[in-house]
Amino acid sequence: MDVDRETEINLSRREIRVLLLDEFFLGHKATEATNNICKTMGQDIISTRTAQRWFNRFDNGDFELDDSPRSGRPTEIDLDQLKQLIEDDPRLTTRCVAKQLGCSHTTIETHLNELGKTWKYGVWILHELSVHQLQYRLDVCMNLLTSHRNYEWLRNLITGDEKWVLYVNHTRKRQWLGVGQTGTATPKNDLHPKKVMLSVWWGVKGIIHWELLPDGCTVTADLYLRWRQVADSDGAYIIGNWLDV
Repeated sequence: MDVDRETEINLSRREIRVLLLDEFFLGHKATEATNNICKTMGQDIISTRTAQRWFNRFDNGDFELDDSPRSGRPTEIDLDQLKQLIEDDPRLTTRCVAKQLGCSHTTIETHLNELGKTWKYGVWILHELSVHQLQYRLDVCMNLLTSHRNYEWLRNLITGDEKWVLYVNHTRKRQWLGVGQTGTATPKNDLHPKKVMLSVWWGVKGIIHWELLPDGCTVTADLYLRWRQVADSDGAYIIGNWLDV
């Protein structure tokens, strides 16, 4: 009797193997056994290749229906030990960790991905600071924070920078388009576009002063002095370019 998909029976692997063994003792072939089981218990509940594999075992006199223990390295590991190894030395490769935990490196990769770990490079730095240099920077930072609590000098700190800006700056943006639509075209910028120097000074309250420099103007000490006078009128007493900090 055929079984509808809605009434398919959920069988365990061992129960399916019992049905295969019964078909084997009835003298049926593997293909016939597959058709009989799928017709009775539900479509695609077992494949012909799986039935053939078990019939070969039955032909060899092996009627054990339970899975035999698998050889090889275990797939389950101690996650706490894995976390500790990675925290102690984040540069350990998966093969080194696998050797210590007695499993495959693919198992380590799987568990590290589950822990949210990714294998990537650290950032480059100009040079490595010595212990003395680190302590000196820490002392300076603590002194600055202590001074700020007494005088709030950070509120009076301003900084500035200069940047070339284009008169015309074409920007291409994404568009919602239908099938076959090309969207609005955006021209590319010229190789030598017209531009102007923009100078901006800002503090904790926002932009204090900005100015577009005329053509041919050079940023000199006199120009910085004039900007400082503008900043002093706002109550700021420390000024500097962020590139020099």
